[in-house]
Amino acid sequence: MEKLLTIEEILSFDRETTRDLYREFVNSGFSRLLSLLDFDKNFVKAQGPYVWDDRGNKYIDFLGGYGALNLGHNHPDVISAIEKIKDKPNILQASLNKLSAGLAHNLAMISPKGLRHVFFCNSGAEAVESALKLARISTGRRVFVYCSNSFHGKTFGALSVTGREKYRKPFEPLIQDVREIPFGDVSALESALKSRDVAGFIVEPIQGEGGIIVPPDGYLRSARDICNRYGTLLIVDEIQTGFGRTGYMFACQKEDVTPDIMCMAKSLGGGIMPIGAIISTNEVWDKGYGGLERCLLHTSTFGGNSWAMSAGIATIDVIVKENLPEQAKEKGDYFLNKLLTLKEKHKLIKDIRGRGLMIGLEFYQPEGGVLDKITGGGVSKITSEYLGSLVAGELLNRYNIITAYTLNNPNVIRLEPPLIISQEDLDRFVDAMDDLLRSHPTIAKIALASSRTIFGSIFKR
Repeated sequence: MEKLLTIEEILSFDRETTRDLYREFVNSGFSRLLSLLDFDKNFVKAQGPYVWDDRGNKYIDFLGGYGALNLGHNHPDVISAIEKIKDKPNILQASLNKLSAGLAHNLAMISPKGLRHVFFCNSGAEAVESALKLARISTGRRVFVYCSNSFHGKTFGALSVTGREKYRKPFEPLIQDVREIPFGDVSALESALKSRDVAGFIVEPIQGEGGIIVPPDGYLRSARDICNRYGTLLIVDEIQTGFGRTGYMFACQKEDVTPDIMCMAKSLGGGIMPIGAIISTNEVWDKGYGGLERCLLHTSTFGGNSWAMSAGIATIDVIVKENLPEQAKEKGDYFLNKLLTLKEKHKLIKDIRGRGLMIGLEFYQPEGGVLDKITGGGVSKITSEYLGSLVAGELLNRYNIITAYTLNNPNVIRLEPPLIISQEDLDRFVDAMDDLLRSHPTIAKIALASSRTIFGSIFKR
């Protein structure tokens, strides 16, 4: 057996060593993509909304772990909570974990009225899987309805109700009893449920990976009423929108909607521990898993472990104590208004939309052009799938700002900074984007600038 690496040796890796080992033992394609765009910095420190690389450069994190860092990096209260229980049993299945019971209580206190029973797992995709299973066993029905352009995860069940062909096609056949409808269309929803064979309608209050798509006002309220009419469970996916991100503790509370099942993950772990969870009404839970015969039909070995539970308890405490939903609303309104001024100045920006500190900035897709003709359509091909990455690469390498594109719409960069971010840092982003678009007013120029980064990365090796 070859020599095993120690933690001390691993922490001393330089960028090239990390890149080589990642390429050989983890994911070579992803390693190549990040290195070409010069994204694979050697980050060595993180605190709040900031990270630092090994050269002492400071970056502002506007990506926020895809919505997992509402509290920012390494929040001291979360770390302190874990320290308090580090000598307790972490995984002990032959007992009831008081930390699981306590966190479940606290989740019920902050969730929409009527949601009570919690099941803990380890990720957002697992939470979706849990919700789908609960809907089936509770209703006795088989069919699920989901929305076009949605994203609920990449495991088989979650992928079956995710609305992008790119991620679904290679793994088909998936779950067959599914129906896809347009997002925000209440008439389509009613038509899909009229057969009365639908176990659950799963929906995001705001589509995150779809490009930060906000539905029409009243959509969730109408969906709630339609589901009630046909005996279908309403499953609301708050994995990315939850815990203050949109200006409410949970986005569905804007319309005073209580789903039958709600999915949570990401920021529940405070950016420290992986946690997923669902919370449901008493009626749905009892029909599904009530009684001795059914109580162990769906379980998770690591779900509800003490370290994760303590992180969740501390996270909720910080969110409530610092009123982060209200902070997100006020900062989000300010940020959105500032960004809208950019749209008036720069023709490259197609749309700016969102709620709270969940904002999408969409660019126009280029049509033809001299550079595109020279490259035989190469520019269009690259920008159609990687435009957001090209913009994000320029923001990272020129302005020390971390962003990324949304998975279902590569023309959109997502802005999901920690909710604790300052107004000064929001202004820094606006100024950086303004400068970038003034110096690179066309997609072709952004692509050309990024190509220099790509060639530079190649020649550095």
